[in-house]
Amino acid sequence: MSKVLVLYAAPADSRAFDSYYRNTHIPLAKKLPGLLSYTISAQPPRVIAGTAPYLIAELEFATVADIEAALASQEGQATAGDLANFAQAGVTIAIFDTEKV
Repeated sequence: MSKVLVLYAAPADSRAFDSYYRNTHIPLAKKLPGLLSYTISAQPPRVIAGTAPYLIAELEFATVADIEAALASQEGQATAGDLANFAQAGVTIAIFDTEKV
């Protein structure tokens, strides 16, 4: 499996962020072609080292090629473009293959 891990920095207005994210961004992102699952952290995560993100989203695809195709699609462009509407505090996005160890 391949994943997209999205870490959102703490917003200035968490209530506005949560509302927009759940009501606008998630429905937009769930239209990504090839998306197998979409999960988010239930509350702000605790970290052992570093700065804790406000929210973590994990999107699962079959392959990295599927992720790249999804991001290049019209839905992917719309989803990426939507980040500026609510993630002003910053966002880190990582793409990777997984392996069981």
